Amino acid sequence: MRAVCVAIVAALLCGCAGTPAKAAPRWSPAAAASYLDARAEWWSGWRDAARDRGTFCISCHTALPYALARPDSVPERAILDNVRTRARHWADVSPYYGARAKPSAKVIESRGTEAIINALILAEADARSGRLSDDTRVAFNHMWELQRPSGENAGAWPWLQFGLEPWEGEHGEYYGAALAALAIGTAPERYASTPVIQPNVGRLRSYLEREFEAQPLSNLAVLLWASTALPGLVSDDRRARLAADLCRAQEADGGWSLQSLSSHTRWWDPRRLTFHSDGYATGLAVLALTGTGPDSAPRAERGLDWLAAHQDADGSWPGYSLNALEPSSSDAARFMSDAATAYAVLALGKPSRQVR
Repeated sequence: MRAVCVAIVAALLCGCAGTPAKAAPRWSPAAAASYLDARAEWWSGWRDAARDRGTFCISCHTALPYALARPDSVPERAILDNVRTRARHWADVSPYYGARAKPSAKVIESRGTEAIINALILAEADARSGRLSDDTRVAFNHMWELQRPSGENAGAWPWLQFGLEPWEGEHGEYYGAALAALAIGTAPERYASTPVIQPNVGRLRSYLEREFEAQPLSNLAVLLWASTALPGLVSDDRRARLAADLCRAQEADGGWSLQSLSSHTRWWDPRRLTFHSDGYATGLAVLALTGTGPDSAPRAERGLDWLAAHQDADGSWPGYSLNALEPSSSDAARFMSDAATAYAVLALGKPSRQVR
């Protein structure tokens, strides 16, 4: 994603925006790439992820973060082919959940979720070439067609609800809307300024502003990150407030915990709380704080130090589920580590691009 990546990589490599990369040599990009590639390859071939036309579901925990963190890799190209196939055959391909011929809540939620994810993944790929492809335009058109035009959540999109935090729970629609903003700002050739989409962008901004106070920090961190790609998405006052809130949520060891960023939700089971720093929350917080000002710079630097020092032997970073415990030997138990690893790599400047 051009705007985001340029800002992050520049900050990390030349010390701009207060997030120098002095800790980067202490972690292994090759090990991270190996872990992420293996997990992406497993996901794309997993029976439970399979969908029609030889495609697979793009998950918020494994496939989507992978596509953002590991561009130009073999598994990423498979993800791009998968997304393009589904975007091109949108009217005929079955939704992630439910049957196309039997409209239901899950069909509607699936379509809204996929439309945003498809647009984001394709926009990020196009940003590397600097040209907006026909497939990406089609994906954005699908996304806009499904934006809610009116009602309580006008400006947002239907989003998959499985009671699973942080992406498919009670605040999932806001998370999805923040990703949509990231996609719009990431798209090259000044797509965000296209006249025909301005009413849609206006509705999106209104929704994000209207529902701001009801969101957990985990969602607002995504919003702050998206604002680095889409200027004017968040007011200066709210950007400063968000940065301060994220800084206050930092753990004593320099990382962030998903539990702390999710404290605004009402569903918590106290038995699941760990407040251990993790790769997803820390990576996301660093991405969000990059470029927010000198007061945040030392906090972001400590976050980078935590990431550089907490890579596991298999190349991954720790991630902790806020939901049901899975057997440690299961692949599902690794879903949060998948996201944690991808966001850690994103925050550390995507040096895994250099690993082939």
